[in-house]
Amino acid sequence: MKKILIIGIGAGDPDYLTMQAVKALNAADVFFVMDKGPAKDKLVALRKEICARFIENPDYRIVEATSPERRRDGVEYKAAVDELNRDKQRVFQGLIEHELADGQCGAFLVWGDPALYDSTIRILDAILGEGRLAFEFEVIPGISSVQALAAKHRVPLNFIGKPVSITTGRRLVENGFPRDADSAVVMLDAQNAYTQLDGEELDIYWGAYVGTPDEILVAGKLDDVKDEIVRVRGEAREANGWIMDTYLLRKRGVKD
Repeated sequence: MKKILIIGIGAGDPDYLTMQAVKALNAADVFFVMDKGPAKDKLVALRKEICARFIENPDYRIVEATSPERRRDGVEYKAAVDELNRDKQRVFQGLIEHELADGQCGAFLVWGDPALYDSTIRILDAILGEGRLAFEFEVIPGISSVQALAAKHRVPLNFIGKPVSITTGRRLVENGFPRDADSAVVMLDAQNAYTQLDGEELDIYWGAYVGTPDEILVAGKLDDVKDEIVRVRGEAREANGWIMDTYLLRKRGVKD
């Protein structure tokens, strides 16, 4: 029986790897790495660095595959993501079928935590559901960008006894600040959704490339720093060819 490990590798700093993740790295024979193009070569390089740093037995293979891209030509977002995951499913299935021998262990190294805004788990479930391949898989959690962001800014995610919402930039645009929370973490924001919250008494704790050498942090009252974040974010995206950022919004005046 083939085995697959979905290993959360943390939000950018190799030191974020847990001991469980290090043990999992040393149990794998083959590592599947998805190449997202030249602009994101650093993401592939980090995965290779992690393998070189933590794996004791060098007798392992790294297999790279081109990652499908999500359509952005006016297709409804959910439909585009479903299509993307089907495309990834075909790639993952081919890797497991042709690059992993029976009895071997393969691994996908997932940025952050596999349970938070990542589809590797649901893709492997879909492959098993089709019944063409038989394998077992295990999920190893990692330190997410949400945890790393809060640690870098030295703030808790929630107020005492209060809920925290984790949402996306798209939903922030559609629905505004979550009504049932005093704190909200926003991920996958390609459109600077925080700029649309004019006049709301919110603090923002923003970070890009958290945990990497390119890390950028900005914090303050939203109305005071949002223009700075737009500028810094734009410059960073231009310089690096991509941006990976997360931010925490907290209502002002809430007491712990």
